[in-house]
Amino acid sequence: MSESLIPATLAPGGFVRNPNQPDWGLGRIQTVLGSRVTVNFEHLGKVVLDLATVTLVEAQPDEALPD
Repeated sequence: MSESLIPATLAPGGFVRNPNQPDWGLGRIQTVLGSRVTVNFEHLGKVVLDLATVTLVEAQPDEALPD
């Protein structure tokens, strides 16, 4: 089960998805600085997101996309 993440629960190396952009694929957190998170998504590449405007959900590397 996925949960929305807050900055305190994010850590480099963790896996996430952006439920509003499922085509980005699985993302791996690279850095966390306050509410800004750098994530490397499999179909988009590296992107810096502000968690004040974007919600990420925890994911597992082998997790299938929900229908």
